Amino acid sequence: MAPKTSTATLRLKQDYLRLKNDPVPYVIAEPNPSNILEWYYVVSGPDDSPYAGGYYLGKLVFPKDFPFKPPSIYMITPNGRFQTNTRLCLSMSDYHPDTWNPAWSVSTVLTGLLSFMLENKKTWGSLDMTDDDRRQLATRSLESNIQDKNFCELFPELTMTIQKEIEKRNLAKAYEEQSSSMDGSQPENNVLHSVVYNCGIVVGFALFIYLVRYVLCNMNIERMKNYMRSLMTEDRLNELAVLHIHKEIPIDINNVINRFSRHMQRRMKTEDWSKN
Repeated sequence: MAPKTSTATLRLKQDYLRLKNDPVPYVIAEPNPSNILEWYYVVSGPDDSPYAGGYYLGKLVFPKDFPFKPPSIYMITPNGRFQTNTRLCLSMSDYHPDTWNPAWSVSTVLTGLLSFMLENKKTWGSLDMTDDDRRQLATRSLESNIQDKNFCELFPELTMTIQKEIEKRNLAKAYEEQSSSMDGSQPENNVLHSVVYNCGIVVGFALFIYLVRYVLCNMNIERMKNYMRSLMTEDRLNELAVLHIHKEIPIDINNVINRFSRHMQRRMKTEDWSKN
């Protein structure tokens, strides 16, 4: 003969089907496969609250005589509103069996929990933290949940969603750090570019001056050659050569001019003749 199913088990199975057909906004729940009296729930932070973007794992422990007695309610994920792993004092928890209504279902308990979480009323097990602190905890809740064995086993789809969100955040963070690093090195690059640019200008200007001096020097030498040719005829140069060496031997006019030009180049280097 099969063992008799308890009233609590029958009622919880009915509540589970009702919860699947009519989900509670922002809350999902699953019973422990090995113990139907122990349920785990996940609250998704509403967008208009300081819990936005966060996922909060909690636990419901039902008594054997449920629905005639209320369950114990726990919060596992740090959230800034309730203490973790502590029985919470709520109107639909085992802290107030006198106010419990057997007609209340698991959906009713989860709805009341979410409503109380979004308020700031103080009770046993509540925390008084700022909204900024709760936002920071909402961001950290993702890493906290995927490290919880019960969370990953009972909520595999949500686990995958959270893992993708973590990867997305890590990529965004890495890109931001890379951008900051590039911006930080920009001033050094600007200084280096400025130094190289200035050095290029100085070298270019020096080359330009050298080229101008070289052109002017060649122009002056050529002008002297032409001037020498205009003043000295071949006969006159031969006469000068004879007077100099006491021999009546004609000399090459181009040789004389080239020698004179070299002499003038040496003079220009020592006296900077080209400027005068």
